[in-house]
Amino acid sequence: MTTPVMGRIHSTESFGTVDGPGVRFIVFAQGCRMRCQFCHNPDTWKINDPKASLRTADDVLEEAAKYKAYWGEKGGITVSGGEPLLQVDFLIDLFKKAKAQGIHTTLDTCGKPFTREEPFFSKFEELMKYTDLLLFDIKHIDNDAHRKLTTQTNDNILEMAKYLSEINKPVWIRHVLVPQRSDYDEFLIRLDSFIKTLKNVDKVEILPYHTMGKYKWDELGLKYPLEGIEPPGQERVKNAKALLHVDDYTGYLTR
Repeated sequence: MTTPVMGRIHSTESFGTVDGPGVRFIVFAQGCRMRCQFCHNPDTWKINDPKASLRTADDVLEEAAKYKAYWGEKGGITVSGGEPLLQVDFLIDLFKKAKAQGIHTTLDTCGKPFTREEPFFSKFEELMKYTDLLLFDIKHIDNDAHRKLTTQTNDNILEMAKYLSEINKPVWIRHVLVPQRSDYDEFLIRLDSFIKTLKNVDKVEILPYHTMGKYKWDELGLKYPLEGIEPPGQERVKNAKALLHVDDYTGYLTR
């Protein structure tokens, strides 16, 4: 008898409405190697946090199924985090079983674990067979600025975006607009140019930076790195949407 694949799960949310099409059951995976200055879930960083629950795919699907009546035609399951790709074996098991039940699957990722090297790449290819959509977070287009903002480089993240384009896997690009970090026209124009090279982008979303997760940093005894930086005003959000041509990406309306 095979041992079931266990996932380290931080929490779940029954009625997500901003994490993919329709109403979603959200699974927040535990663990992330990025240390984004604007992170609103720093409590998901520690991979082996004893507070996280060890759960099987069957267990998660059983919980999700309770809410299936609310999903309609477009809803389903979204796995977010943390960074779900750190638990790729669990993701494969979960999404494969979800697709067998006709459930729409969405992966919310920053792409940092991606590599074309083995054994990860073969597993990622397998996962893509059962993934309907990716919410792909590009934190910063500039590598040096990305490292300052997240402590990590973005080379392999952009490589993952290119690979997803190669296999024509639908993605929604998400970009957090942070004053004094990513909210500069030069960077937004470069990001726009990069996105235009991809053929699989159904939607581009600007997510204005907010401070709603700051209390978690305080609870964890962590120094909040964006202290004093206010969320971007409406004009800067409007400017970013214009520079990234968000209105040009409408594939999500018909898919």
